[in-house]
Amino acid sequence: MDLQDQLKNLFPEHESKENFDEEKTPKDEGIWVQDEALACHFEKRRGKVNTIIKGYNGSAEDFKRLTQILKKDLGVGGSSKNEEIIIQGNYRDDIIHILEDIGFKTKRVGG
Repeated sequence: MDLQDQLKNLFPEHESKENFDEEKTPKDEGIWVQDEALACHFEKRRGKVNTIIKGYNGSAEDFKRLTQILKKDLGVGGSSKNEEIIIQGNYRDDIIHILEDIGFKTKRVGG
């Protein structure tokens, strides 16, 4: 018996207005999804590995929001500048999975 069933037993007359089974996905954030694929590759800068995402041509607000979603989901640092998203570390596979869940087409560049 899960928590919702226990609450229904304790408060049978209460009707829940929210559905707790649905998770909030990045699609709910209202990010514009383009038709062209985003290029996801990694490179070393100053001896550190960074994952670089290029090719997003949406608005600047959506670009920053997408950066924040990626950083939050991965739990790492990063930034967005010069029309590219820079994520600290080699997280290409995880980033590609997150972007495809949002609805983007992705292209893995490099080895």
